[in-house]
Amino acid sequence: MSLNLALWATNLEPGLSSLDAWAAGVGEMLERAAADGAALLVMPEYAAAQWLSFAPALAPDAEIPWLAAREGAALERLRPLVARHGVALVAGTIPHDLGGGRYSNRANVLFPDGRHLHQDKLALTPGERDPASWCLATGDTLRVMEVGGWRFAVVICLDIELPALAVRLARLDLDFVVVPSMTRLAAGNARVFGCARARAVELMTVVAAVGAIGERPLSGQPHPNTSGAAVFLPCEEALGHTGLGPATGIMGRAAGPGPYLFCPDLPVGFVRRLRRGGAEVWPGAWDAGHLIIEDLP
Repeated sequence: MSLNLALWATNLEPGLSSLDAWAAGVGEMLERAAADGAALLVMPEYAAAQWLSFAPALAPDAEIPWLAAREGAALERLRPLVARHGVALVAGTIPHDLGGGRYSNRANVLFPDGRHLHQDKLALTPGERDPASWCLATGDTLRVMEVGGWRFAVVICLDIELPALAVRLARLDLDFVVVPSMTRLAAGNARVFGCARARAVELMTVVAAVGAIGERPLSGQPHPNTSGAAVFLPCEEALGHTGLGPATGIMGRAAGPGPYLFCPDLPVGFVRRLRRGGAEVWPGAWDAGHLIIEDLP
């Protein structure tokens, strides 16, 4: 039993004329994913930032409200595309209006059967907490979702770096985790992808990470993005020892819409069996709460 997954490391540099143009590009990728037989297509964090290419001049602290005001219209364009192509979609993340002047960084997950679920980012970067810039609120709920009978969670960028969250995830019997990210520098990408690789070992599951590439359009300072796409597996002999699955290169610039990575036959069923008792040394959802800590002089 396996999963076919598609990752789109979206290039943010090409200018857009409208939401319709953006949705058409997503539709093309959904069509490609459907032709490949993918069950799920994953876009990166802040894929919606590409909309700023057709925005009026905005102050940095006005960009999030402007993007959030278009979330509903964007999703209305995506729903029929997901249904038509029969491929579930993690539509990157889009700022979401929580009311009262508060906004979250939200991953919308659309399914061909009409389900619409979401996951808000749980921990924010300094830029996302800056009142003079992208000032956002954190989420407080982690949602376990299902596609094709497989249990998964969406863990957004910095959230994958949190050991405390990993401890909670280990108890959820997840078949895979997807990590939409946006990282300005190669160092940030290495943190996110490195922790995604570690989580595959720690959770005994499949983890797929995908990031945005290219200069983000905005009216403030330049904001390059460096990333790619990769799948990580538990480090087991039967899975090739290394824990490395399909991957693109890591890049700061890309041609066209950005790299598309089709990941066929991910062994989620086999990994589930390992997680439930067949792994070489995995101790399960181990909790250190019983330990006595001795702080010695």
